[in-house]
Amino acid sequence: MFKHLLLPTDGSPRSARAVTSGVALAKLAGARVTGLFVAPPATPLVFEHFVPVRYMTPEDHAELIKHEAQRAFAVLEQSAAQAGVPCQTIVVTSDFPAEAIIDAASKRRCDLIVMASHGRRGLSAVLLGSETQKVLTHSKVPVLVHR
Repeated sequence: MFKHLLLPTDGSPRSARAVTSGVALAKLAGARVTGLFVAPPATPLVFEHFVPVRYMTPEDHAELIKHEAQRAFAVLEQSAAQAGVPCQTIVVTSDFPAEAIIDAASKRRCDLIVMASHGRRGLSAVLLGSETQKVLTHSKVPVLVHR
């Protein structure tokens, strides 16, 4: 049935539960999984609650994204290893997470996207509930939403 699942994650607890369920589904289906972390592009100013709080160099931004992606992928990699499910991870940069998710599913030839119903906002977590709705609306690949 399904052979390749895309599991977008932002590292939030809801996203982690969706990833764990996606890995379990992949195991049952004999499928492989690809984890996806969508990072915002670098900006010189870092905002919190719409107020600039500090300056960040492109190198600092890259290091932050690397750290957050590793944190977000930890649950996926551990679950996949325990389940014996082949797993790879990718990080993409985009202002539009839903488009990045749909594009990754198409380019990677995924036949199912498994994602949380909503996550949280911020530099470290860009996958949002509204993004899930956008993926549902525009994806040609089936989407399984985990609550």
